[in-house]
Amino acid sequence: MAAIQTLTDDTFSELVGASDTPMLVDFWAEWCGPCKQIAPILEELAVEQHDRLSIGKLNVDENLKVAQQFSVMSIPTLILFKGGEPVARLVGAKPKGALLQELSAYL
Repeated sequence: MAAIQTLTDDTFSELVGASDTPMLVDFWAEWCGPCKQIAPILEELAVEQHDRLSIGKLNVDENLKVAQQFSVMSIPTLILFKGGEPVARLVGAKPKGALLQELSAYL
């Protein structure tokens, strides 16, 4: 199984709602430099934190409905969902330590 799940408008509710662990969703786009910067960090977290955290990626250019539903205006935007509900939002690329620190209260 891939460490990071690819989400779409059609699969978002089902996959995020069915996650046994909190799910961090990366709202990103191909052309976004900071999104490319944070991608390897999310790959590491997906492997290292797999028992505490699921990670999904949603391309905002291809999946406008979900991006609009959660008022994503800047990318990368990371939204942490617990039980299918958003509980935290982080905007912009951050170093791994800062990401873990901000998420730790919810894991």
